[in-house]
Amino acid sequence: MASIIRRANAFWGILFPHLYGEPNETRRQRILRWTRLGVVLVACLVTLMSVLLVAGAWRNDQQIERNMGVAAAEVLDAGPRRSTIEFVTPDRVTYRPELGVLYPSELDTGMRIYVEYDKNDPDVVRVRDRNAALALIPAGSIAVLGWLIAGLLLAVLAFLGRRVAAQEAISVESQSLS
Repeated sequence: MASIIRRANAFWGILFPHLYGEPNETRRQRILRWTRLGVVLVACLVTLMSVLLVAGAWRNDQQIERNMGVAAAEVLDAGPRRSTIEFVTPDRVTYRPELGVLYPSELDTGMRIYVEYDKNDPDVVRVRDRNAALALIPAGSIAVLGWLIAGLLLAVLAFLGRRVAAQEAISVESQSLS
């Protein structure tokens, strides 16, 4: 068990960089360490953006549910990420939300659908019976893919770091023999 923990700690130390440098760290080693830190930082930012995406969808859903109106709408232009709609409220005002409708998947141009909107802000509108749970899989996929790419980059940088350390050890050894 102790050897497994040692190996896990060694693996962790190879992949994830520390903030401080070693006393005898060379310029190339420092550049590699800072590059590894940058990769981890970018992966953390991608994860944060994914979390904020879900939080924003949840917030919009809460806003709609606090003061909900329901209306029939027509899809004017359908796309995988954005669909433009037009709907008329019970007080006979026509709205075309500037940012489109939330959760627009599987819509086609010309479809008649029901939408739920915030009566106080009719620009916040979603397809009826859809909610923020639909944002979990895409956001989670982005975060996982970000960490997979980061892990691959960190492994390559760790390999390069070991090569640089070996080359510099040979260089130091050859200088001491001269």
